Amino acid sequence: MANETLKAKMAEYTAKVEKVAAKNPERQNLAHNRLYTPLDLEGFDYERDLGFPGDYPFTRGVQPTMYRGRFWTMRMYAGFSTAEESNKRYRYLLESGGTGLSCAFDLPTQIGYDSDDPIAEGEIGKVGVAIDTLKDMEILFDQIDLGKVSTSMTINAPAAVLLAMYIAVAEKQGVPADKLNGTIQNDILKEYAARGTYIFPPKPSMRLITNIFEYCSKNVPSWNTISISGYHIREAGSTASQEIAFTIADGIAYVDAAIKAGLNVDDFAGRLSFFWNAHNNVLEEVAKFRASRRVWAKVMKERFGAKNPKSWMLRVHTQTAGSMLTAQQPDNNIVRVALQTAAAVMGGTQSLHTNSKDEALALPTEDSVRIALRTQQIVAYESGLADVVDPLGGSYYVEALTDKIEKECWDYIKKIDDLGGAVAAIEKGYIQKEIQESAYKWQMDVESKQRIIVGVNQFQIKEKAPEGLLRVDAAVGEFQKNKLAKVKAERDNAAVKAKLAALEEACKDENKNLMPLILDAVKVYASLGEICGVMRKVFGEYEAHVSL
Repeated sequence: MANETLKAKMAEYTAKVEKVAAKNPERQNLAHNRLYTPLDLEGFDYERDLGFPGDYPFTRGVQPTMYRGRFWTMRMYAGFSTAEESNKRYRYLLESGGTGLSCAFDLPTQIGYDSDDPIAEGEIGKVGVAIDTLKDMEILFDQIDLGKVSTSMTINAPAAVLLAMYIAVAEKQGVPADKLNGTIQNDILKEYAARGTYIFPPKPSMRLITNIFEYCSKNVPSWNTISISGYHIREAGSTASQEIAFTIADGIAYVDAAIKAGLNVDDFAGRLSFFWNAHNNVLEEVAKFRASRRVWAKVMKERFGAKNPKSWMLRVHTQTAGSMLTAQQPDNNIVRVALQTAAAVMGGTQSLHTNSKDEALALPTEDSVRIALRTQQIVAYESGLADVVDPLGGSYYVEALTDKIEKECWDYIKKIDDLGGAVAAIEKGYIQKEIQESAYKWQMDVESKQRIIVGVNQFQIKEKAPEGLLRVDAAVGEFQKNKLAKVKAERDNAAVKAKLAALEEACKDENKNLMPLILDAVKVYASLGEICGVMRKVFGEYEAHVSL
């Protein structure tokens, strides 16, 4: 009876609004309903669909008290030029109140080449820090206690090598591996689908990932062994629903591979983490975060039969949307990042990186990085958003949108299952095509002004050329090459040759875990390029091809 009364009232409201809208037309192409009421939540069950924070299905958050007990980790993403320069920035960030580090590596490092390789020319230190050997890693974390700081590394194809270097540096500091906290991205499937910094074909890449799962479950138990990344899928142009659907499908593939390799799901699932984009539509983003936790909890409990509640939790690091930063009127980016930060916090993230206002133009300056960090601190200490768990829970709109995104996510996962799983869907070009079509639609909406981007296609002003941008000196390349040559001259090259030979033999045996061999090679100062070169020799290189 209550619903019937509400339906009648809703009909009256709609009729009245239509008359108003006839005189004062509403904006066109809005994605959602004008108004949400309990009618949009028919069949809603609080215990089944929401529950309580810290309890299955974790819609309201993975911790019972969320930020009332401890704020999210304020993890600023940084890395440029040399290890020496990046170390200065890391210490500056920690001294400014950052509570974790997030390392950016240059493109040669990301695809397993040393700075002295001809293919690295012109890219050394440009979009991240150049890491060639353990010596660089020692410099990168000089005067930073790895027993106290949590470190995230955005590295994928050579993730095992960078993790080995990090473990070796910690050992030199006297910090045992079982005391280390942090994350390696280690998500190769999204590289094939959306980003492109892959090295090896899918099968050996998946082997390396499961080797890391196994090694860390025994030796580095507090380390997050993978950050399954929707961030780059969203940056490539996906919708919110596609971001979580394709990423969770990748997560299913990793869990499948680990189980097939003989691992027990509850031995590694609790150290899986995710990486979401905080985009511009604040309430849609909040709903996306909530829906993703609910979907993953059901996947792990119902599909994989995980018994430990920690295995059901989707824990997430978030970065504000780099693709939404504009070169025009860059001060506007401060506002965008603040709103995206609010979305991530209301959505319940576990850690957060905020982009700097000038990143559409260049690497961020210290001043712009400080503003980005202060944005998090203002949201944490002044906004009140962190004072209540799941502050938008119960909103008719947010709950309806959470349900909608969840349904769209399940629809995509079913389609991917029907194609044979995430690896097959990527090989067939399905995921890439879906992302491309969404990106194209977004761009057409911008160009037709159906979607307004302030300062870009509306509210433009005449601007001066930007000043004071951070540029990486071209001399960095020569400096890095000389440093690498010095390491190679001073190390025990016979030991390096022996360790690389042992790694090559192990690569040929699918039953061997490669992490101990990579760690051995790293410790004698074998370079990243040499280690990846051995694996390239055995595994080959992946060449992208799409059959639609």
